[in-house]
Amino acid sequence: MNNALVLLSLLMLSACSSLPETKHAEAGAFARERRSVESECPAGQLCGLRTPLSELAARTAAEGAAGKHRVILLDQGHDALLTRLQMIESATRSIELQVFIYDLDESGTLMLDALVRAARRGVKVRVLLDQLYGLTRPQLQAKLAVLHENFELKLYSPMFNQAKTSKAEFFAGILFRFRNINQRMHNKLLLVDGRMAVVGGRNIQDRYFDWGAGYNYRDRDLWVAGPVTARMRDNFNAFWTSPRSRSAHELDDVARVLLDARAEPARLALPKRDYSERMQTFKAMSQDGPRLMAELVPYLHTVEAVRFYADLPDKHAEAASSRARASNAVYQVISEAKHSVLLQTPYLVMSRMARQTFRGLQRRPAPVRVEVSTNSLAATDAFPVYALSHKYKRLYLRELGFRIHEFKPYPATALMRVGQGVGWSDKHERAATDAPALFGYTGSGSGGRLAESADKKGRRVGLHAKSMVVDGRIAVIGSHNFDPRSDDFNTESMLLIEDAPFAAQLADSIRTDMQPDNAWAIAPRRSLPALAKVNYSLGKLSEQMPVFDIWPWPYATSYQLKPGCAALDYSDPGFHDCAEPVGDFPGVEGGLKGIYTRIITAFGAGLEPIL
Repeated sequence: MNNALVLLSLLMLSACSSLPETKHAEAGAFARERRSVESECPAGQLCGLRTPLSELAARTAAEGAAGKHRVILLDQGHDALLTRLQMIESATRSIELQVFIYDLDESGTLMLDALVRAARRGVKVRVLLDQLYGLTRPQLQAKLAVLHENFELKLYSPMFNQAKTSKAEFFAGILFRFRNINQRMHNKLLLVDGRMAVVGGRNIQDRYFDWGAGYNYRDRDLWVAGPVTARMRDNFNAFWTSPRSRSAHELDDVARVLLDARAEPARLALPKRDYSERMQTFKAMSQDGPRLMAELVPYLHTVEAVRFYADLPDKHAEAASSRARASNAVYQVISEAKHSVLLQTPYLVMSRMARQTFRGLQRRPAPVRVEVSTNSLAATDAFPVYALSHKYKRLYLRELGFRIHEFKPYPATALMRVGQGVGWSDKHERAATDAPALFGYTGSGSGGRLAESADKKGRRVGLHAKSMVVDGRIAVIGSHNFDPRSDDFNTESMLLIEDAPFAAQLADSIRTDMQPDNAWAIAPRRSLPALAKVNYSLGKLSEQMPVFDIWPWPYATSYQLKPGCAALDYSDPGFHDCAEPVGDFPGVEGGLKGIYTRIITAFGAGLEPIL
């Protein structure tokens, strides 16, 4: 009770310390006065870099009446970062950036510097970040607020109207503003000149581009040009004009920095940062359009049916007609599957709607085959989410028909180009990237910074891609994790492409992550026939308990393919002859991680809606 009173007091003090409107008006006026209006581009000229990507986008726009799109699968972090940088360098009119996490590490600095250069050459730049994890330093936001008339920064759903949320404020928010703190903008979009865009799972942080010190994400984006970009701009505008989105100078702590700097405006100049060798290399490579295009050509497709689905800021309103647009689209596509669903998600915690949809597929006379690629405990960045996935493995295998493959932390296949060709050196690593976030234990609500450093085996890898292939012809790539948080709390976005060749390429990418060298298969535990039914019944009963799910022999465990064997489905009579059980949590070398996971499995079912 005393702790609750302390937190309540903090909440009240925070409310009482809000700046009066007169001070906000002064800060806003000062910011507008200080913004530069100069352009580094001669009047009447367009000064963006001409690249094969920008020319391809222009040609696609000119063919707009035909309804054709060009799409490029961005599987490699190397390509994903270079594509973003080159898109920004080529911009001539407008840039819209919408993202959940933005860290000012090396990749984030390269991106921000490119955005600033674009604004100074006459491009209208609008940046919309989720407040909890987006450039959270008030001093930096103040500097960006006065940078240039072409550069605008807004923060979505700021807690207590602040740029930076302290730990005390965060936990006070959990107690007293629960829905507010959980309703986050999880969308990811980069839109340039209204013609070309990148949509997918990547945030702006080193580990999303294979630059992390001890841990990197296996993620996926899609570059797209064509008529669908108009819907993307409309959706961005809906967020930009929403009352939930606040200009940086309107936040209390940013306004205070602005007011304090009136006597010494030079304090608000953006400092120049020394570039590491790999940053210098990447900046130079971002100017080389033909080189990047040569790498991307194998992933380029011309397609017709491309649809963009995205939630709106009023998703959380009870009567909103737009409620859960992305989720509804996902489950509609799954429910219409004829023979197969191939799903990749980092956090395998199915929402109620997802369970109902997949159950429906299994109740048909000819059940749909469902294959799932997800994280193992050793690979995940959010072990509480994995704990609930572990709790429901019987449900997923027996009732939903899943064939689950859990990603290894050190996959054998070279899935990433970590440091290749970019002046890599360990001295360029930033340990700060691996610092814990305020709330890093959830799945799609996570700041994604809670994974421990790798050991001598190398840099750990975890899945962060959110993708799906249905019936070998429909591909989905976006930010939706197919979990309760994506359904009920976060706003999400995704692209749906109906094209068999593109879907086949995406399926090949996902299946690479599912190969025995890269993933463990999840299958029923082998037991004596006399005990199997008893163990199953007791395990099922224990699973249904919200607390005290303590049955020591879970229905399923992890398996590794034996040398010289072919991979078999676990329903095959020869499966156990060719697969060796490796325990519930392979790759977890002792320590507390496995213990904590079992505790949450046993007692944490109530957390499921918010993980």
